[in-house]
Amino acid sequence: MRVIAGKAKRLQLKTPKGLDTRPTTDRIKETLFNMIQDELYGIRFLDLFAGSGGIGIEALSRGAKEAVFVEQNREACSIIRENLAFTHLAEQAEVLGQNVLTALGRLRGGEEFEVAFMDPPYKKGLELQVLQSADFYSILVDKALVIVEADLDTSLKEDETPGFRILKEKLYKTNKHIFLEKV
Repeated sequence: MRVIAGKAKRLQLKTPKGLDTRPTTDRIKETLFNMIQDELYGIRFLDLFAGSGGIGIEALSRGAKEAVFVEQNREACSIIRENLAFTHLAEQAEVLGQNVLTALGRLRGGEEFEVAFMDPPYKKGLELQVLQSADFYSILVDKALVIVEADLDTSLKEDETPGFRILKEKLYKTNKHIFLEKV
């Protein structure tokens, strides 16, 4: 896995061993960032269920001013920190090694985020728990962009996600991105 574009372009990132994380492939990451490139410059980016940190690091490399990474797996947190140091982006980042819902409560009352990305474990309903969380809603600016990476069977309905409007879905061979906007 590598950084696709920006100031850390072509740098290889480490990923945790095992199957606990599923790093987003370079091809899917490139497609995603081509779609959201215009949203990134000078923003705060939130990377939930961050794994190796590849998505948040890509956002920083492409112009986000700050990123917060939330990941409860200790090995993965260590790798995120190593990847941030290797890409020289650590000063623009904060890594929270805790459960996502706990971290959202901790972030409440701080500076808000313009873009949030989440790639929770599949088929556990965690994306809905986050989207229905008052803490999550409160840390996003109005019209914030939220991107959910999910398996192809995941379906979000607007009546399940109060405060968010579903903009579109982008399907890939094995998964998809669901784009939402805070309303």
